[in-house]
Amino acid sequence: MQDLILDERCVEMINYGYVALRPLPKSETHVLGAQIRSCMLKIHRLIITAAKRYHKKTTLTDLDIEVAMLQRMVRLAKDLKFIDLKKYQIWSAFIVEIGKMVGGWIKSVKTTR
Repeated sequence: MQDLILDERCVEMINYGYVALRPLPKSETHVLGAQIRSCMLKIHRLIITAAKRYHKKTTLTDLDIEVAMLQRMVRLAKDLKFIDLKKYQIWSAFIVEIGKMVGGWIKSVKTTR
């Protein structure tokens, strides 16, 4: 059941991320913006993959890594002033929530084995 909530939160994060990336400078739309979009979609794909797999450990580790990478890329966008502080705070809250849920999922998989 947790994976369904995680999937919903991820979709909300992706929707917000796409809106937050709209004002990116044209030079960064196809570089950093594309990397961030790709990372968000990969996170969503890994959530679905982990939910469907019997052995989840490797997929969840990959998911945790992607969440960490997304957090760093969004922070970079804020530091370069491509997104404002308010958008960063909202987006970062989504990412932190997803990270906590993934961490809990990893913990639950480790204790059941």
